[in-house]
Amino acid sequence: MATATKSPETPTAVQKLSINAEEVREIIEIEHALTFREALSLYPKAIGWSFYFSLGVIMLAFDPQLLGNLYAVPAFQKDFGYPFEDGYIISAAWQTGLGIGNPIGQVVGALAAGYPMEWYGRKKTFNVCVIAVAGLVFIQFFARSLQVLLAGELLAGLVLGTFVVIAPVYASEVSPLAMRSVSTSYVNLCFVTGQLLGNGVAAAARHLQSHWAYSIPFATQWFWVLVILPGMFFAPESPWWLVRQNRLEDAENSLRRLTSDKINVKAVLTQIMETDRLETDMEAGSTYADVFKKVNWRRTEIAIGVYSTQVLCGVYLINYGTYFFTLAGLETAQAFNMGIGFMAIGWVSVFLSWYLMQKFGRRTLFGVGLTILTVLMFLVGILDLVPTTGAIWAKSSLLLVWNSVYNWSVGPVAFAIFCEVSATRVRSKTVAVATAVQALFGIIMTVAIPYLINPDAANLGGKLGFFFGTLSIPCLVWCYFRVPEMKGRTYEELDLMFEQKVPTKAFKNYTID
Repeated sequence: MATATKSPETPTAVQKLSINAEEVREIIEIEHALTFREALSLYPKAIGWSFYFSLGVIMLAFDPQLLGNLYAVPAFQKDFGYPFEDGYIISAAWQTGLGIGNPIGQVVGALAAGYPMEWYGRKKTFNVCVIAVAGLVFIQFFARSLQVLLAGELLAGLVLGTFVVIAPVYASEVSPLAMRSVSTSYVNLCFVTGQLLGNGVAAAARHLQSHWAYSIPFATQWFWVLVILPGMFFAPESPWWLVRQNRLEDAENSLRRLTSDKINVKAVLTQIMETDRLETDMEAGSTYADVFKKVNWRRTEIAIGVYSTQVLCGVYLINYGTYFFTLAGLETAQAFNMGIGFMAIGWVSVFLSWYLMQKFGRRTLFGVGLTILTVLMFLVGILDLVPTTGAIWAKSSLLLVWNSVYNWSVGPVAFAIFCEVSATRVRSKTVAVATAVQALFGIIMTVAIPYLINPDAANLGGKLGFFFGTLSIPCLVWCYFRVPEMKGRTYEELDLMFEQKVPTKAFKNYTID
């Protein structure tokens, strides 16, 4: 633990409230000693508000998942597609165009989010984005041509992309150490919830023969806006952001609203200020350029790497789950049922990840999960070479297993890692950069997958397992050498460990003097 000393270079914020080394040590010791249940009882409001800010991610996940399911809805195929064999189909080119609207928007939206989050705070940025989404859904709802729908997907993606930056940043800044893995990985649960709802809504409306088969699913996005709106005026701002704005009284008030009466709020505020002072002394900075500076680069690389691994190991195939099942040979009804089961299993698996992260940590769970995912993808590819009905159901079942494993390992753990690994002063920028890079990989997948699986193109079907299995191997090697174990470490401890260039494998048992 570093001793907090004053110096002429100490920031103004620190001068307004003296930093007491004993108070900092006290709160750090309490954080390390807290169990999951104790943290839940002492910080219930912090957990509740972090969950609230993650609701926008449901809308982010719902949009592309719904679109992928609509490709298997007869009314959507007829209104937007062209005759093919005994039905209709949306061309691979237009599937690609519509699909990249969301990830392109995420690239721009994620990077743009970093500025208002630092200028105006997490709360105001979130509120404005929710209102903007409510307006942009009108474009999708009234779309009757592929061109208008593309415009709606692109514009919505610009705003939706901000939620995946705001949610984990806010959660990581208001949650105690014992709850950090749960509150940050809850973002992944919101992703799966949005995907599950996308499957369910599309399945419920698929029998309609008019435009309501797709207009009603688009309209359901307004439900989440209505859920979020009441909390806009009451949500507390991030105390970490307030400290960096030298608004110490507001930061203290925010902490009181986030914690129970049993917490020494002044000691927590002192710890935040000490961590901020340490990063200022380390010259961690707070701009996008600082994210790539030598002092931060190792941390940025890890954030980008774990988040991009989600795409490279095959998660974008989930968006085409129902469509993939129909191409694999299942009847439309069976494909939709399989798609809903696919996402439901993933949803339940996220809860399992919360226990596993507490038990085994981040590095082990990420590495073991990725290894299993790699093997499963190769098995799916091998089964596709077997032209039997049993093989069709077997590879479809393996994809269910794959989704379960993904959602107790790589999916949620990546969110915990990329929030914990970034320096607090550049966290919003680091998360934004990692999100943008992941979205760039997502664009590549969105372009490639329709051509790889569509029957009027490459028609690979389950052989995509070989593609994603091969991409997963270098990710696995990188993970082994570069992803450290950060379970049970405060942000100040992580700052010191990265500053001291602690080797990856030494993180778990490293002792700070």
